[in-house]
Amino acid sequence: MGENPAKNHYAQLNQGEENEMEIFGYKTQGCRKALCIAGYILSCGALLLLFYWKPEWDVWANCIRCSLEEADIVLLRTTDEFRIYSRKTVTWISVSALIKSRLDYPGTAEEDSVFSKAIMKPSLQVKSIQVQRIRYVWNIYAKQFQKVGALEDHHTCSAIHAKFGSGLTCNERNVRKVICGPNTIDVPVIPVWKLLIKEQSVKLHRLVESHNNITVTVCRNKEGFQELESHHLVPGDMLVLKEGKTLLPCDAILISGQCIVNESMLTGESIPVTKTHLPQADNFKPWRMHCAEDYKKHVLFCGTEVIQTKADDTGVVKAVVLRTGFNTAKGDLVRSILYPKPMNFKLYRDALRFLMCLIAFAAIGMIYTVCVFALNGEEAGEVVKKSLDVITIAVPPALPAALTTGIIYTQRRLKKKGIFCISPQRINMCGQLNLICFDKTGTLTEDGLDLWGLLPCERDCFQDIHSFPADHSLPWGPVFRAMAVCHSLIVWEGKIQGDPLDVKMFEATNWVIDDSSGHKIEGQGSTHATVVRPGPKASSAPVEGVAILHQFPFSSALQRMSVIAQEIGGEQQVFTKGAPEMVAMLCRAETVPLNFESKLLLYTAQGFRVIGLACKSLQAGKQSTDLTREEVESDLTFLGLLIMENRLKRETKPVLEELSAARIRSVMVTGDNIQTAVTVAKNAGMISATNRVILVEANKIPGSFSASITWKPLEENKTEDYRGLAKAMGLEPRSPRVFTSAAPVQDDSPPTTERRIRLALASGQYHFAMSGKSYQIVAQHFRHLLPKLLLNGTVFARMSPGQKSSLVEEFQKLDYFVGMCGDGANDCGALKVAHAGISLSEQEASVASPFTSRTPSIACVPELIREGRAALVTSFCMFKYMALYSTIQYLGVLLLYWQLNAFGNYQFLFQDLAITTVIGVTMSFTGAYPKLVPYRPPSQLISPPLLLSVVLNILFSLSLQVFGFVVVQEQPWYSKTDIYSACLSVNNHMENSSSISSLGLHGMRDGAHGQTDNGYKSYENTTVWLLSTINCLIVALVFSKGRPFRQPIYTNYVFILVLIGQLGICLFLVFADIDDLYSKMDLVCTPTTWRISMVIMLAVTLAASFLVEEAVIENRPLWLLLKKTFRYHSKSHYKRLQRVLEQDSAWPPLNETFFSDSVAISVEGSMGGHSNPTFDSNEDAL
Repeated sequence: MGENPAKNHYAQLNQGEENEMEIFGYKTQGCRKALCIAGYILSCGALLLLFYWKPEWDVWANCIRCSLEEADIVLLRTTDEFRIYSRKTVTWISVSALIKSRLDYPGTAEEDSVFSKAIMKPSLQVKSIQVQRIRYVWNIYAKQFQKVGALEDHHTCSAIHAKFGSGLTCNERNVRKVICGPNTIDVPVIPVWKLLIKEQSVKLHRLVESHNNITVTVCRNKEGFQELESHHLVPGDMLVLKEGKTLLPCDAILISGQCIVNESMLTGESIPVTKTHLPQADNFKPWRMHCAEDYKKHVLFCGTEVIQTKADDTGVVKAVVLRTGFNTAKGDLVRSILYPKPMNFKLYRDALRFLMCLIAFAAIGMIYTVCVFALNGEEAGEVVKKSLDVITIAVPPALPAALTTGIIYTQRRLKKKGIFCISPQRINMCGQLNLICFDKTGTLTEDGLDLWGLLPCERDCFQDIHSFPADHSLPWGPVFRAMAVCHSLIVWEGKIQGDPLDVKMFEATNWVIDDSSGHKIEGQGSTHATVVRPGPKASSAPVEGVAILHQFPFSSALQRMSVIAQEIGGEQQVFTKGAPEMVAMLCRAETVPLNFESKLLLYTAQGFRVIGLACKSLQAGKQSTDLTREEVESDLTFLGLLIMENRLKRETKPVLEELSAARIRSVMVTGDNIQTAVTVAKNAGMISATNRVILVEANKIPGSFSASITWKPLEENKTEDYRGLAKAMGLEPRSPRVFTSAAPVQDDSPPTTERRIRLALASGQYHFAMSGKSYQIVAQHFRHLLPKLLLNGTVFARMSPGQKSSLVEEFQKLDYFVGMCGDGANDCGALKVAHAGISLSEQEASVASPFTSRTPSIACVPELIREGRAALVTSFCMFKYMALYSTIQYLGVLLLYWQLNAFGNYQFLFQDLAITTVIGVTMSFTGAYPKLVPYRPPSQLISPPLLLSVVLNILFSLSLQVFGFVVVQEQPWYSKTDIYSACLSVNNHMENSSSISSLGLHGMRDGAHGQTDNGYKSYENTTVWLLSTINCLIVALVFSKGRPFRQPIYTNYVFILVLIGQLGICLFLVFADIDDLYSKMDLVCTPTTWRISMVIMLAVTLAASFLVEEAVIENRPLWLLLKKTFRYHSKSHYKRLQRVLEQDSAWPPLNETFFSDSVAISVEGSMGGHSNPTFDSNEDAL
C-alpha cells in the first residue's frame, strides 16, 4: 500500500457544519465475522442485540482498522459532547453503462466537479456511503468522502452563469442522476406494529409527498427545453420557471429574471419575499462569499411557492438547481424531525445513572437468590430462572416510556393551544428557561405600523413635519416618489401584499400598483417592470406613472433596500430607504442636515420607528440590470425621515410582567434603532421606571488594531427637553468624539442626578444597552468584559441575524437556559440555537424553530414555560413512581424467596397491568398550574430532595413488608404447612364445631388445596402481596404532585377515578373470601382481624409518606435554610459572576472610556455600505 493505514484511517465529515462527524475506516475480516456469527447463535441473539445498541462494538469485533480508501465499513462518531456512534456499509455505484468512451465524459460542467473526481478508473465505479439520508462519495484526489446532491461551494458567480447557464448535456445529467440519486424526500410510513412513531411518520409522509412528483421544465444543452418529473432533477440542471404559481421541488439559484416567493413553509413568514437574480460578478470569490449574508436573496428554496415571476430581456426566468433531495431546505427540516439533535439535559443523564443503580441492586438480588435457592438444594434451572426474574423486577422495562408520557400529553395540550412542536425532547427544557430573548417588531410590537409623520429635507435643512393623516395630501416631489416606489410590494389575489411597513407607506400616497404585465419601458430591454400609478384618491401628479425597473431587496445585514425606478417618459432614479444612520452614511455630506442626530433622537426617544429616505439620478443609457449595489447606493441625496408609530401588542406588557414576577429575565434583541428599542423596553415594562439604562459604546480606533469602550448613562429628562438627552448621550451636533486618554470623561449632569444614578447602580437596578456593532467589537476586543455586560444587558439593537445567534450562544455559556421568541425569517439562526426557539407563525411547523405558535403574540411564551415545568415535574413523578413500584415488587419477591416462595403469575400480572400500566398512563394527565412561581423545578434526579423522597419511601415500603412478613408468622392461627388453619380455627371458635366436623372440613379444604395449590399460596405471600399492591397505590397518590407546577391532583379526574377503582378492587381482594377468586390469585383466607390490621398498617404508611413528602420534601423554606446553613451556592456561571460583581464597587464604570490592549484575532468587516467620514464618530451612538 505504501502508506501508513493508521494515518488515513480517520477523517472528518461535514467539517465546521452543525452535523460534523468523525469517520473511521474498517475492513471486514472473515475469521472475526465467523466468530461473531457463532456468538450470535450461542447467545440466542443476545450478542446481536448488544451490537445493535453498540454499533462501535460490532465494528471493533467484526473488522480490522484500515485506511478510508480501502474500507468496506465505516464507523461514524459525532463530535458533540454525546459522541454517538453509527455504523455504515460502503456501497459501489457503477456508471460504466453511461460512459462508453472518453468522449462521453467529462463534460464542460464536470471538469472541476466532485462527480469527475469520484469515478474510479478503469472500473468506472463510485464508492459511496449514506448518512442520515445524505449521500457521500469518495473523492479519489482529495482522499475524503464528500457530499453530493448539491453544487460545490467553490463556484463563482460568473462560473455558475457560464457553466450552467445553458443547461447540462444529457450525458452529464445521467451521470449526476446515478451518483446523486433521485430528487425525492422519501419518508416511509412506519408499519402499524410500530405504533409509537406511526403518527409522526404519516404526517411527515403527507408533508413531503406533494413535492416529490411535480412536472418541471428544464433546459438541456444543445437539446432545448424538456418537460420531466421533478425526481429526475440533478444539481446543475437549468430550471425554467413559467408564469403562474409553481411549487419548488428543489433548491435553486435564480440566474435570470425576478421571482416573488411565499416562504411561509420554511420561515413561518406569510409575507411574500422578492428574489433577484445572481449578479454576473467577475471575481474569484465563491458566489456565496461574494453575496455574503444576502445570498438567500438569490436562492429559491424547496417546498416554497413561486407566486409571481418577472422575466428580464431574455424573456425567460431561469434558475440553476442548487440542491436536491434531503440536501434541500425542506429536506433539512424533515431530517431535523427524523434525526433530532440529542439534548444534554441532566434529567436524561441522571435517569441513566439511576438505571445503573437499579442494575446494581438487581445484581445484589441475583446473588441473594442464587445463595438462598442453591443452599436449599433447588435445581440449577430453577435457580437461573428465579435469579433472572429479579432483573426484570428490579429494572422496570417501562421506565423510558414512562419518562416520555408526560412529554406526549404536554405536546397534545400545546397543540390544542396553537403551539406546535417538531422537537418533543425540548419540552422538558422549557421547564428550566430563565432567560427569554424577544425580537421587537412583530413580536413585542404590532406587525402593522401606523404612519405618524414625514420630516422632509431640502437643501440640507429639515422642513416642517407633515403629519398623517392630514387634510392636505403630500405634495409631489422626490419624497413622494420614494414613498411610491421604494418597496417590494406585489398584487397577489387582488390585494397588495408585502412588508407591513411598505404597505402603510405606499397606501399613504393613494397610488395603486398596476399588476398587468407587458409594460414597455423606453431604453430598457425588460417588458415586465412593475408600474405604480396615481389612484382615484391621489392628488394630481405631472406623470402618468413610475416603473420599478430593478430591486435590491431589504437586507438585515445592510439595513436598507433600494430600487431603480423611471418615470414613464422620464429619467432613471435610485431610491433608498433603511436605518437612518446607514442611509445618512451613504449620502453626500452636504445634503444631510446639521441637526440630523438630535432630530433622530427626538423621535426615537419617544419609541417611534424612524426610516431614512434618499435618492439620486442615474446616467442615461445605462441598463439597470448591469449596475451593482455598490454603484447604486453611493453619493445619494438625503430626502428626509419617515416616522412610524409602532404600538405595543396588547399582551406584551402583562406577559413581560408575568415573566418578571417569575424571575425570568427578558432581553430585547432587535434590528431597530437603539433609542427606539430602549423606549419600547421601558413602555413594555422590561426596564422599570426606577431603573437606569447605561449605553455601552465600542468603537474601533482609526489607524490601529485596538478599540475603545465607553459607558454612558441615558438620563431621564423632561419629555420636551430632548436636547439635554442628546447631550447626555454625547450627541451634540457636529461634535466628533476623540479618545485621547483612558481617563474618565467628566459628566456635566447635576450632582443630584449623579447621586440617583449611583444609588441605582449600587442596588443593581441598571440595564446595559448596546448596538450590534458595539457587541461585535466587545466580542473581539473586550472578551473578558462580555459576560459582565450580558449579566445586565437588556437591550441589543441593530443586531444582524448572525449576531443574534451569537448572543444566544453567549448567554448559554453563562449557564442560562435561553428561550428565543421571534419571527422565522431574520431570527432563524437564533431560534435554532436557543434551548427553546418559538416562532410566531401561521404554519404548523417550520425549519426555523422547534416550536411554532399560530397565535402571533408572546402569550405563548409563559404558556410554553408552564407546560414545560408541568412536563418536567411529571417526568420526575413518573420516574419516582416507576422506581418505587419496581423496588416494592423487588423487596416483596426477595422476602418470599427466603421461604422459597414467590408471587404467582396472576399476582404479577395484576400489579404490572391493572395497577402500574394504568397509573403510568393516567398520572400524566394532570395539566399545568396557571401561575408561574418565581422558582423552577429541579432539573436533575440526583438532587437531595428527590433522592431523600425515594430513599424514605423505599424504607417505608421495606418496613411495611418486613413488618407484615414477620408479624403474620407470630399470629396464633399461623401455620407454615396448613394454609387453611386460619379460617378453620376462626370457624371452630365462632361456631364451636365438633372436632369431627372440623376434620371433615379440613379434609375437604385439603382436597381442594390438593387440586389447585401451585406452590405460591402461603400466609406470607398473601400478606406481602396485598400490602405491596396497595403500597403501589399509596406512592402513586403521594408522588402525584400538584401545586406549584401542576394543577391539584383532584383536577385529574381520570387518575382519581382509576385510583379509587383500583383501591376498591384491592380492598375487595383483602376482605372477600371467595374460594375460586382466591384460588386464581394464589391468595389464602386470613382472619378479619388480620385483614383490618393490614389496612391499619397501610394507613400508617400513607400518613408517614404523605407527611414526609409535604413537611420535608416539598418544604422549600426548609431547603433554603439548609442551603444557607451549609453555605451552598449555585454553580451556574452567571450566579457566580453575580456574587463577584456585587462585591465590586467599581462596576459598572460610568462615564469612563477604556482601550483594548491586545489585537483581536479576527476582525470582522463592516456590515456593508460606504463610509462617510462626516458621520463615523456619531453613528455608533444612535
